[in-house]
Amino acid sequence: MRRLAFGFLTALLLASPLAAQQDPVQQTILDQIEAFKADDFATAFTFASPTIKSIFMSPENFGMMVRNGYPMVHRPGSVRMLEQRDVAGRLWQKVMITDQAGRSHILDYQMIETESGWQINAVQLLPEPGVGA
Repeated sequence: MRRLAFGFLTALLLASPLAAQQDPVQQTILDQIEAFKADDFATAFTFASPTIKSIFMSPENFGMMVRNGYPMVHRPGSVRMLEQRDVAGRLWQKVMITDQAGRSHILDYQMIETESGWQINAVQLLPEPGVGA
């Protein structure tokens, strides 16, 4: 009986969001998305790199850019982490976001490590597979 209970508890923990929280890069992205979902642009802004902060100057400006340019990030239906890779010495994390209408979007987050921890330095919306020249 104990083995069964232990096995069930182990499976439950492995299936929970705690498993994804072990990667600080992914957790930074997830934490920012949670802040967006709560319309907490001040907190979301804390996950942006110094470069991004200098471009937008305030959480309000940053929030307006996200609402208008990245609505799938502002109000995601679901979020799934894909591959993480190094490109020319920069760390990139691909993320699949399914919006509330059920459309999937692939975003590429450039991450930098700062004294404050991992921060988001850029986000690119990637073209859908099979689209383009």
